[in-house]
Amino acid sequence: MPTRSRGSSRPFAFGVAALLAATALSGCATPPTDPVQRAEFDRINDPLEPMNRTIFDINQAIDKNAIRPVAIAYRDVVPEFARDGLHNAMRNFGEPVVFLNKVLQGDPGAAGKTLLRFLANSTFGLGGLFDVATPRGVTHQPAGDFGATLYSWGIGEGPYLVLPLLGPSNPRDTVGFAVDSVSSPWGYIVNIPTEASVGMFVAKGIDIRSRTVDASDELERNSVDYYATLRSVFRQYRQAELDGNKAPADGDLYNDPAAGAGGGTLPSSQLPTIP
Repeated sequence: MPTRSRGSSRPFAFGVAALLAATALSGCATPPTDPVQRAEFDRINDPLEPMNRTIFDINQAIDKNAIRPVAIAYRDVVPEFARDGLHNAMRNFGEPVVFLNKVLQGDPGAAGKTLLRFLANSTFGLGGLFDVATPRGVTHQPAGDFGATLYSWGIGEGPYLVLPLLGPSNPRDTVGFAVDSVSSPWGYIVNIPTEASVGMFVAKGIDIRSRTVDASDELERNSVDYYATLRSVFRQYRQAELDGNKAPADGDLYNDPAAGAGGGTLPSSQLPTIP
């Protein structure tokens, strides 16, 4: 019998739990004793920086040698209409989780729009391959993840955290990712083998990476310390997303959060100050 996606999602949750346990046991950066330096240390809120930088370096190596080349090949070989169709379908596949989180956040308006989007795109959009809802004003709702739900409940983000392969995060959003991974209703409706679940996860990652190659390259070129720059940009982007529909519509953290739905890559003159 095929493994249900509920079971196939458990490795994500178990992996997150193991990561958090390892984080708790890992060595932290030593807080400075100088009052000025200590204030800056607290502002940056990255006590796990030694571990985070190690994971960041590993992620960068994997990206440059595997993920980025595959993403570029995907972008160059697959026609744009096919890439857009896959992107739309994967987003539509995740709308039930967005709906659930909007209900938990006490936002019936956003929940209603999400449900309407899902029904319209699933039927008239041929399973979500075509986004027929957005041109009619029923846009994808931001901050539809459980990390955002915890934020709406007053839970703080905690220290900065770099996750293997997944990149910038924090403990609140890491828990949110684990919950979202097991809360999708599809595993309770149809049988999805583990291989298919992993395949969809990889496909989503390649899709996202293919859309950020040029912007991330520019950001890295203009950074004195790419780790610190990405940490600052991530926090700006995430806070803008949590504060409302101020973040780029397609979830491109390499775009300027202040640029609204139209995005706009951060020029070197607007890069965050390096701590």
